[in-house]
Order: sequence, then structure tokens, then C-alpha cells
Amino acid sequence: MTDKKRIVVVGGSAAGPKAAAKARRIDASAEVIILQKDPDLSMASCGYPYYVGGYFDDRNMLLCTPTGVVRNPQFYLNAKDIDARVNTEVLSIDRGSRRITYRDMLTGKTDTLSYDKLILAVGSTPRMPPVPGIDLEGITTLQSMRDADYLRKVGDEKIIKKAVVVGGGLIGIETCEALQLADIEITVVELLPQLLMFLDWELAKLVENHVRSKSANVITDNGVAEFLGENGKLTGVKLKNGTELECELAVVAIGVVPNTKLAREAGLAIGEKGGIDVNAFMQTSDPDIYAVGDCIETVNRITGKKVLAPYGDLANLQGRVAGENAASENSVTFPGTIQTGICKVFDYAAGSTGLSEAAARNLGYGDIVTVINASPDKPGFMQGLLIVTKLVADGKTGRILGAQCVGPGNVGKQIAQWAMAIQGKMTVEDIVNADLPYAPPFSLAIDHFIATAHILQNKMKGRMKGISARELKEKLDRKEAPFLIDTRGPDEFEQMRLGIGETLIPLGALRKRFNELPADKDREIVCFCKISLRGYEAALAIEARGWKNVKVLEGGIMAWPFPREK
Repeated sequence: MTDKKRIVVVGGSAAGPKAAAKARRIDASAEVIILQKDPDLSMASCGYPYYVGGYFDDRNMLLCTPTGVVRNPQFYLNAKDIDARVNTEVLSIDRGSRRITYRDMLTGKTDTLSYDKLILAVGSTPRMPPVPGIDLEGITTLQSMRDADYLRKVGDEKIIKKAVVVGGGLIGIETCEALQLADIEITVVELLPQLLMFLDWELAKLVENHVRSKSANVITDNGVAEFLGENGKLTGVKLKNGTELECELAVVAIGVVPNTKLAREAGLAIGEKGGIDVNAFMQTSDPDIYAVGDCIETVNRITGKKVLAPYGDLANLQGRVAGENAASENSVTFPGTIQTGICKVFDYAAGSTGLSEAAARNLGYGDIVTVINASPDKPGFMQGLLIVTKLVADGKTGRILGAQCVGPGNVGKQIAQWAMAIQGKMTVEDIVNADLPYAPPFSLAIDHFIATAHILQNKMKGRMKGISARELKEKLDRKEAPFLIDTRGPDEFEQMRLGIGETLIPLGALRKRFNELPADKDREIVCFCKISLRGYEAALAIEARGWKNVKVLEGGIMAWPFPREK
């Protein structure tokens, strides 16, 4: 050992360099070393799909600082006094002597290195389906710079005509767009009943409809049974139902598995979810070893349960905590995650934070309330764009448990606001009078965020009885059709309509046409309009005249995920 504290970081993607940089800032005298298996450092892996899709052409942008300097070993040495060694694989950890064994991947030479504190930032490995043909040429993931380079080359060469993306999660959907921009015919295959499982079904279906509108095929409820090939090259994909899809390229995006081999062999504790077990200081079961990023389990701040959360932003935050603690003997903590995420889907964005309704119910939250709100992100005269939000709250306390948002509008702003509300343990009542910045170029006078809380407040107080599009469609399929009222004007009705048996009664004419409503005051009535604002007004007026079972179609026509007449 040297007299200086030696902090060794294993892994040089996101969490590792952040940990090393923070350790250096805290302790200017420490010896800080990064050992990275790949030839690159600090790769912006979340940017891979956009490099593949041609949003920018210089691959070095994926490795640069915000000011455009490439983060290579020389940069780390000169700018941060950090010894960053690439093409270096760590083989084992000897916890007793606090020493690691590593190999230079270019020369094959092995050596050892002692440490005072060790930080594992070894990431994850793409999950691959255990099916025949998985080793055929033309099958790839989008996990590494090598993958990104390969797919960018595929797009630039314009040789491949058809591709299959296996998996409809974040990476799968972003890859779908990237390849479609290269004029490749895309089919997305998802084993589960929907895309983007962090969304509830009705919002995921809106995303699926948008993907289809961009000439991409989507197959759900079906998985890959076999990759087909000739002469070692991919020629197609056979699905579990027997369907065969011709393709020359398949991108597998069905999730990742934490890299725990090094930790397991060193005897470190592994959690129930399969990631390295760490405490709030990011310490493993060995107090001199920390772990961060995709390889660990962390705490869900809402449920208190351990989860896997392989997100780039969390990796950086965890790295910052581990780096400071390794340099200063546990002075800060990482509180966990609420699993906030967002992705670009062609002209849409899809984001989520906290718990979906499905997740909340699976976790045993029995008394929850939800609402769907569709409205523009700013006024029409400022070219406002639609956003559809689903809010999930505790029915007893009103505490916000989760929010999802999709659409072409400013989804990122909405999800960021809901994420802070959840982390602040705010309730619906806390939000209905929130003081947010307002000007027409940026939002409506009552922002979509606040309006969503207003709608849920009305629902919780019994002022509005909502029905989701999915619930209404199930009733229609069972031939239990309510009396449906479209409260828009005739011109709107001619331009766009559901065509599910609704009666057109414009809101302005409703009070003169009560005689057209069912004579049975207990008959179920559902009111709606484009976004169901007029539908809500109509429902109140109808209830005031004595009808007892009047509901509002949440989100209106714009949140209807099923086929419509026009």
C-alpha cells in the first residue's frame, strides 16, 4: 500500500467515471484508478439509438464532455488526475488482502493491484432468448459502442431491407425508430400483451397506434421460437404461433441481467432480484467495497422493496454517492428510486414515474384511484400539442403513487413535475393549487399537471364518475352499451367520431333535449367530447335533472385507443 488512499473503480461507462471524479473532488491527494474492459470511457449509452438513427454523425459525441472534449484516458489524467486504463479486465477480488487481479486485454499480461476502497461499476449484460439460431450473423443488441457502430453501418449502407426488433421496451422502441429512419421495414415483436410495460395498457395502446402509424408493424402476445438462417446468416424469425417473418437483421432488446460474477466469486452478498446487495451508502457486504449502476439492487422509495433499476441517470447519481463515501468514510446516502423514465417514440414521448395502476394492484394497494386527462400542453394559438396523462393515487390519503404521460406534447415536463410530487409525498390536494410558471408559450393558464389533479379531486369527491376507454369497450363487447352522448358540435362530429352507437347532443343544445335521454333515471349514461371537458359539463347538467348513473369518458376521443369510425 502507498501512503495515499487508493480508490480503484472497476467499470468505465457511466457510474464508474462519475464515482472516480467525485472521489477526486473530495480527496485531492487520493490515488484514483479506473479499470475499464472496453476500449472507450464514459459512453453515453442512452444516446446510441440516436446515433444509429442519424440524429448526429460524429460518434465521438457519445464520449464527449458537455464542452466537446473526448473523455479518453489522457483527458482523465490531465483534467482530473485519474489513472484510467482501458482494455483492462478485472479477473478476481481478494478481499482478505484487498487486492484485485486484472488482465491487459491487448497483451494478455496479468497483474495485481491493491486498494483501500474498491467501487464496482460493472454494469449489465443483455438478456438473450434461449432459442435455436441465436448465434446467427445478423443478430445483435444495442448495449455497447460496438453494437451502435454496427447498426449505424447497417443504416448507412442501405442494404438491409427488413429487420425485427425483439422486445417492446424502452430500447426496443427507440431502436425501432432508429432503423425505420434508415428506411428499413420494421416489425416489433413483444412477448407480453403490450409495449412499454411501465405504462398501463390504455396508454401503451396509444403508443402502439402511433408506432403503427409510422409504418412499423407491431406484434404483441407472441415471442420468438427460433431464429432462421442459411449459411450462418439470419434470414428470418419464427414466432411461437408459427408465423415466420423474413428479415436480415434482428435486434434483441428484452432487458438486461446484472453483472455479478466478480462479486459472487468474491463472496459479496447478492440480493433476491439478482443484483449486488448494497446499503444506502452504496456499500456491499464488504465495507471496503462499494457497488453502483446496473449491477446492483436499489430501494423503491414508494414500496420500500428492492428493485433492479438500470437507468443511466441513477447510475450517475449512485456513482457520485459511492465516490464521495469512498473518499470520506460514508458521509452521504442514496435514498433509492421511484423508477422515472421516458423515451422518444417517433413524434411521441412516453414517460412514467412511480407506480402504474397495474403495478400498484400487484403490490397489494387495494384502495387506489386513477384518472386519465387528455389536453394540450399549451394554448392552441401557441401550437399546443396533445398529452394524455394517467394519474394513480392512494384512495384514502390522496397521496400520489404514480403518473404516466404519452403524446406529442411536452411529456418530459409533466413527468418531471409528477416525479417531484411523488418524492415529496404530495397529495392531490397539495397539487390542485400549485403555483407553477405560466405564460402561453409554455403552458395553459391551468397547466395540464394541475388540471389532472383537479379531475382526480373531482372524482375523489364524487363530483365526477369516470369510466376509462378500456372499461367502456369491455361493456360494448358484452353488449351492455350505456347511452352514449357526444357533446361536440356537428362539424366536429363529421370530421372525427368514435362510431360506437353514440348520440350527438351538443352541450349548448343539451338543456333543450333532455327529452331524448333514457326515461329510466337509473340507466347508465356516458358523456364525452374531444377531451371530455364538455362531457363533464354535460354529465353535471344531466345529474342535476335526476339521472343517477352518469359517467364521463376519461380523456375523451383523444384517449380512445381502439379503432374509430372516422
